[in-house]
Amino acid sequence: MADKKDRNGEFWELALERAHLGVWDWDLRTGDCFYSAMWSQMLGYGEGELAETSDLWLQLTHPDDRERAVASGERHIAGLTDSIETELRLKHKSGHWVWVLDRGGVVERDAEGRPLRLMGVQTDITKQKQAEAQLEQVNVRFRLALAASGTGIWHHDLAARKSYWDQRTREIFGLVAETDEVSQDLWHSYLHPDDRADAERAHLAPLQTQKVVAVQYRIIKRNGEIRHVESLIRLIADAQSSGQILGTVRDITEAKQREQELAHAAHHDALTGLLNRAAFDRLLAEHIATARPLAIFYVDLDYFKALNDFAGHAAGDLALKRVAKRIQGCLPPSVHAARLGGDEFALLVPDCDAAQAERLAGAVLAAVRDADLGSTAASQSGTS
Repeated sequence: MADKKDRNGEFWELALERAHLGVWDWDLRTGDCFYSAMWSQMLGYGEGELAETSDLWLQLTHPDDRERAVASGERHIAGLTDSIETELRLKHKSGHWVWVLDRGGVVERDAEGRPLRLMGVQTDITKQKQAEAQLEQVNVRFRLALAASGTGIWHHDLAARKSYWDQRTREIFGLVAETDEVSQDLWHSYLHPDDRADAERAHLAPLQTQKVVAVQYRIIKRNGEIRHVESLIRLIADAQSSGQILGTVRDITEAKQREQELAHAAHHDALTGLLNRAAFDRLLAEHIATARPLAIFYVDLDYFKALNDFAGHAAGDLALKRVAKRIQGCLPPSVHAARLGGDEFALLVPDCDAAQAERLAGAVLAAVRDADLGSTAASQSGTS
């Protein structure tokens, strides 16, 4: 029997050593405290280098952790908790701090139930804590990047059918109160009718792929304001459930407006707002390729150079804008008007026969003739 106990003792000692668990044993009656060799090695000390006193661990504990560690033990001794479990830092022989997870509890009581002996183990969790700190740094940088870009985060639990929107997402959709409950139905209610099908399809796409899906769509806020948003969506698989759809959302309204302005500028004359020469030539080529009937008008202003020379470029620009406005005012929606440069204008009229072309030419000439180009220009201006 004694040999078996010795073997069991050796077995447990070896198991604790291989698991890198430091053991402590505190006799509350005598105040004696035992620390295993692995406990000392964990802190860089050899056997016999540390005085095995009941307050040794407290002397080595980081000042910021002492109160919490002592309170954990006191609550357990008082019978308020089932065990001791706390994380704390102990000072290594070389001067750095070792994070440990301390677990233990009462192992012996007197006849009246008063604690007589405490035992526990401490595990080095420094690497885990370092990994957590690095992850937190990444998370902080990520949150800062999201905040700087104005991006919101949301997720939808497929099994629970519940959604979560962070504060930025709520702001983008116009939700002010934290109490506003978010759901798929709420999101659907914001979708612009013309974009609803594409947006819904994109939000379902991650269920079929592990790739990130990007989608742009419009929302209509409760105040009637229309905003453009962009979402990146991905399914986060979970073996225990149906998973979650995780997404980001950001307001791209201003970017869309700039994009539209640039596209407009690339195809339109900056002074008059009519199509520019490149856009007109491209449109003309497209219509010619259809082999359908069309009419083309070229219009220029007589004596325009004299107007520029006499009254200045500002007066000339004003005259061109007024002429463009008059031309646009007499054209049906199907006609394309362009300023080719200087005082040259052009019109492209799809599906136009000779009679229609003649009537339209008369209307354009009359419109330009009646344009208010200024008193100086009026007496000399004409159209050809």
